Amino acid sequence: MSVVSGTLTFPNAATATAPSIPFVPLVPYPTDAPATGGNSLTEDLNVYYASGDIAWMITSTALVLLMIPGVGFFYSGLARRKSALSLLWLSVMATAVISFQWFFWGYSLTFSHKAGKFIGALDNFGFMNVLAQPSVGSPRVPDLLFAVYQGMFAAITVALAVGAVAERGRMLPCIIYMFVWSTVIYDPIACWTWNPAGWSFKMGGLDFAGGTPVHISSGSAALAYSYMLGKRRGHGTQELNYRPHNVTQIVLGTVFLWVGWFGFNAGSALGANMRAVVAAVVTNLAACVGGITWCLVDYRLEKKWSTVGFCSGVIAGLVAITPGSGYCPPWSAVVFGVVGGAACNYATKLKYFLRADDALDIFAVHAVGGFVGNICTAFFAADYIAHLDGINSIDGGWLNHHWVQLGYQVADSLAGGGYSFAGTCVILAVLDFLGRFMPAFRLRASEEEEMLGIDDVEIGEFAVR
Repeated sequence: MSVVSGTLTFPNAATATAPSIPFVPLVPYPTDAPATGGNSLTEDLNVYYASGDIAWMITSTALVLLMIPGVGFFYSGLARRKSALSLLWLSVMATAVISFQWFFWGYSLTFSHKAGKFIGALDNFGFMNVLAQPSVGSPRVPDLLFAVYQGMFAAITVALAVGAVAERGRMLPCIIYMFVWSTVIYDPIACWTWNPAGWSFKMGGLDFAGGTPVHISSGSAALAYSYMLGKRRGHGTQELNYRPHNVTQIVLGTVFLWVGWFGFNAGSALGANMRAVVAAVVTNLAACVGGITWCLVDYRLEKKWSTVGFCSGVIAGLVAITPGSGYCPPWSAVVFGVVGGAACNYATKLKYFLRADDALDIFAVHAVGGFVGNICTAFFAADYIAHLDGINSIDGGWLNHHWVQLGYQVADSLAGGGYSFAGTCVILAVLDFLGRFMPAFRLRASEEEEMLGIDDVEIGEFAVR
């Protein structure tokens, strides 16, 4: 195939008589364009971007949005019936709160073109000048599209973390926590990980789709929230020895997450290219292997083929492959799935050692799974996979004999997890202090409210009657 005067021509005999296919070549983005990317009244701003890339990124944005109710269904199914709706409500409320926060200043604090090593500037406050200029994520994606796509990441991270309020946390302080946590914790971590000006990005840390900003940060925050709230009434006794109230909801949530994760990982290639294809392949393979692994580990002990176990393993595999999905070859996804599924399964016992009532095992699946994924990325990242998008070049991991990559991954993981845990404790301590004087800020429901159920007390509606 060759390019001749704005057409594609095919030189082989079989297509020699076929008409040429017209195409529109991309115009190089002008270096002297204004901050908005140009004036749409005097020029066509679409000529800088491929329509296929735009279409794929809009689709990926919708897929990541689908994941958020998936988190809600998954958490809701795991909880007791009397508090199931509250977890679903908090998940979808996270979308609304964080979408506004992202528009207000979150995007600017994270992906500003004038960012420092730890946090961005406010030059894009209120999406100011966010339009057709190439984003800091990729020259093939305009700022506005990149903003709405990354906004879904911010929202689902918060939705993952607030599952820690299960069955004893009050709603209003949790909503305030969402806005503050995203600003103080998520935005800086995402900035130093993904913004080219960030310290981890400059160091050489590899995190394709959110091992540290999404999973380690949310898992560490959930552990901190669990500590700050305290244990549920009856924790450690037969009174709290219960099973998930609706396994069908858990399966439904898993399906939503599994499907949406294609937009989460493959969309992080920021274009319709071969790197996105590899990310899609390894995402699905790691999910499958993770589910099988968790089931086998459980069967070894209980001689039961647990549906909840399979769903948990699928999520563990998806979490583990997230940071390496755009860096690692397809065969490595099997290792990610096996190690992620087994490690997260055994990590569910950590809450007893840590003396934390992490009711939904968020720390075990997301923080531990994200850490496992970051470490595996150090081993299996390959330079030729990263360059499949035609833009990015990396030194690779141990497959490329780049031994120091393991140190980069450990440093990034510990920094993100430690900052999220400590910062969450501070945010909640302040809210709890305010709650002593203003009951609206009180973090935890009273014992009577907990016995009635958060759905009845805080919402007045029920998931199941």
